[in-house]
Amino acid sequence: MRIGVLALQGDFSEHIAMLRRLQVDVVQVRLPEHLEQLDGLIIPGGESTTIGKLAVDFGLIEPLRQFGAHKAIWGTCAGAIFLSRDARRPQPLLELMDITVERNAFGRQIASFEVDLVVPELQLVDPSAQPYHAVFIRAPLIETVRGEARVLAQLDNGRIVAARQRHLLATSFHPELTDDDRFHRLFLHMASEVRQPRAAPV
Repeated sequence: MRIGVLALQGDFSEHIAMLRRLQVDVVQVRLPEHLEQLDGLIIPGGESTTIGKLAVDFGLIEPLRQFGAHKAIWGTCAGAIFLSRDARRPQPLLELMDITVERNAFGRQIASFEVDLVVPELQLVDPSAQPYHAVFIRAPLIETVRGEARVLAQLDNGRIVAARQRHLLATSFHPELTDDDRFHRLFLHMASEVRQPRAAPV
């Protein structure tokens, strides 16, 4: 399994550390050619407008869209915004996932918080079904899901903080900032479901 982490801006190093802990081959993605031979891609938290502008500058927007049409992509926090079809303001987006996202829904960084979430989807990788302790930092919210997108986790007030659309995953929180690797294992499971066999060496 070879997973890329978009390394333009944000906390990509934490995702890389988690993947290496899971003994995954990791590639830092900064240019279109870095997407070759990947089984999936993580778009980290950071600043979604900056990530989008840098993706435009490095000629990554269309290659990322083509990649996401067939292979697994996971966006965390700012990455979820970048993955969405609508962020309620003009900025570069991949428009791959049928979700509308509200940026900075909880206010500034001082309003960051942690909460336990019930995430039934995690039973795909851990039958114990223990609550997931999620870390929210200047977090967005997923306002709506449409089409094939479906809700994976909500706060007690019903607001959506995780969603899945076939091989696409969006989380408002930062799994890479915890010791709980279940969301990363879920993403690896998703990537394996759409993994295309590589050609055998001649």
